[in-house]
Amino acid sequence: MSTNHAKPNFSQSQAAEIVKKHYNLTPSQLHRLPSYDDQNFCIATVEGGKYLLKIMNSVNTKDPTLIELQTYAMNFLHENGLPTQMTIKTTMGQDMILEDIDCGSGLQKHLVRLLTYLPGVPIHEVPSSSQLLYEVGQTAARMDNTLKEMKHPQLCVLQRDGFIWSLSNIPILEKYIKVLDGDPLLEVVRSVLQQYKTAVAPKYSSFRTCVIHGDFNDLNVLVQANETNGYKISGIIDFGDMNFGYYIYELAITITYMMLEHPNPIDVAGPILAGWESVFPLNAAERECLFWLVLSRLCQSLVMARFSVTFQPENEEYLMLSSKKGITVLRKLFEIGKEQVEKVWFQSAAQFSDKK
Repeated sequence: MSTNHAKPNFSQSQAAEIVKKHYNLTPSQLHRLPSYDDQNFCIATVEGGKYLLKIMNSVNTKDPTLIELQTYAMNFLHENGLPTQMTIKTTMGQDMILEDIDCGSGLQKHLVRLLTYLPGVPIHEVPSSSQLLYEVGQTAARMDNTLKEMKHPQLCVLQRDGFIWSLSNIPILEKYIKVLDGDPLLEVVRSVLQQYKTAVAPKYSSFRTCVIHGDFNDLNVLVQANETNGYKISGIIDFGDMNFGYYIYELAITITYMMLEHPNPIDVAGPILAGWESVFPLNAAERECLFWLVLSRLCQSLVMARFSVTFQPENEEYLMLSSKKGITVLRKLFEIGKEQVEKVWFQSAAQFSDKK
């Protein structure tokens, strides 16, 4: 996010008024949820329902077609059996509304949606198991296979050329890495960027394309207890990074974030990979590039978090949440090296698949 005022700062009373005015619902409880560049409120109502009020930042609000596509994708996945949110229509039958409101820095326009509230807690809050990680990989691949079938007249909007969080735009990080000046990790990041250019980019033509969620992370995957004293996936949230990309990008992003909370990060990829390949087996080029794509995402997260803090210093704790943990993982994987890490990943995946 390039401007300090982009993130909305609605008060609880302003949020409550929107729900009353546009949805004819009366909030009984309302509290803020952590967010990166939008604003989210969890709302319970007198009428008995529980919802998520999502207020888009002023930059993304200028691209309503993109938000419409994200909303359409959520509903499409839900209709096809994936545990995503659905939009609640306004009293006028709209999926989203445009609010012109002053949050303390003058009038700003913000797109607002009311979404169903999904049960469960973020996956990082529960003990990780190989079976749950297998389900994560399987669900991510199933999601992308379903999105591949999605039709919409404005689908081309998801190309999102220049989108900083696309793994195709890793070379753009070179414009931002000065935020790491003096940090010992700077040379690691530079090495990863070089490997991306020489080992990953030339293989684009061999990667399979699709629409991806783009942020299948440990905060956006919800889980709840199952009948065998374990956990199952109960929700997929936050489609703000959805874009046209490659299947292998989704897998790399998923592995990256699931490593962050695990006591042994290197062990995470095996069961995720096994789950993924039970739906969508990788080809040779995709397997060859997985390691560098995971490290590229770790670098992307670190650099952009540091950059965002310069504009949102008051939100530093949340912005740096993933990247702080990612620093340790990035350093460890880089030191072990591609050959040894891949050996662990692919042997573990094969062993897990054999048990199925």
